[in-house]
Amino acid sequence: MAKSAAPYVHPKLASMQHTGRNGGPIQTVDLTKLSGDELDQLESIFGPLAGSGDDDAPDPAGEGAAAG
Repeated sequence: MAKSAAPYVHPKLASMQHTGRNGGPIQTVDLTKLSGDELDQLESIFGPLAGSGDDDAPDPAGEGAAAG
């Protein structure tokens, strides 16, 4: 019975393919060439959208390092 009920209790995840506009590639933007002032402007615009996370706190894993 457990084997028969499993698909209803633990459904399989549907595969999903992410695409950009009209099925094209997802557009990305390279922010590495921006100056500090330009990055500060972007943070003032988009920072409130990011939530209450403290991105200015020290990163014990190192800048950009994957945690784990």
